[in-house]
Amino acid sequence: MLLTRYDMENRTGDEAEDWHSDAFRLFDEKMSDPIHKFPCIPATIGHKLGHLRYGFLEDPKEVASASKLAALLEQYGAESRAFGSYTSLIAIFKTPADLVRTHAVDDYRLLFWELLSKVHAYDVKEWPSDIPTDPDHHVWEYCFGGEKYFMYCATPAHHSRVSRSFPYFLFAITPRWVLDRFNANPKTAASIKRQIRDRIVDYDGLGIHPDLNQYGSEHNFEWKQYFLGDDSKSAAEAGLKCPFAHLHSPKK
Repeated sequence: MLLTRYDMENRTGDEAEDWHSDAFRLFDEKMSDPIHKFPCIPATIGHKLGHLRYGFLEDPKEVASASKLAALLEQYGAESRAFGSYTSLIAIFKTPADLVRTHAVDDYRLLFWELLSKVHAYDVKEWPSDIPTDPDHHVWEYCFGGEKYFMYCATPAHHSRVSRSFPYFLFAITPRWVLDRFNANPKTAASIKRQIRDRIVDYDGLGIHPDLNQYGSEHNFEWKQYFLGDDSKSAAEAGLKCPFAHLHSPKK
């Protein structure tokens, strides 16, 4: 089920005390903090305007989590253009204390890729013809249901790179059409991107991660940006290989 900010802010009774409400409260605080401003300006606008949609899933290690995320993404892809120009799907997983205690950043990284791989297996539509199937191509990006998406992951294990830290395992999934619309005015987009980079430095207390780049540029690789480490090592320096190549094996 896709929920709105209004839905979450108007929960009553036991619902208002469950983990969904706790996760939303923490997300709202992160997006709305007037002092420690979250770097992604379009995300904060989307939250303020009520364009974001929220989905809550159980423990990400449970078998059913992938199918439920796929169902959410299918619904979101079909309806997203009615939600506003700053929309994203915020998928938040129940993150038990033992998972928080035992999982380091690299463990969450594996979990993230595993979920995206399993979600892909539920996709009944063909991969978009204009997107290469080689993830090391500079215009490759994750697709589902014929829609193209940018993926962002935050985890409880991120401590230094605060922009990727959240008490719950969280995916923010943004349609490419939202990003294209944002970039439609190059001058305005360039100005906002400069502000975002300045905010990242202030927010994280670290330099800009070396894997952050602009979609479509020759040296850009989207998969490297989906899950950033808790430091300033590039994917190459960390010895990471693209986890998506196997996604394009023929489905049985």
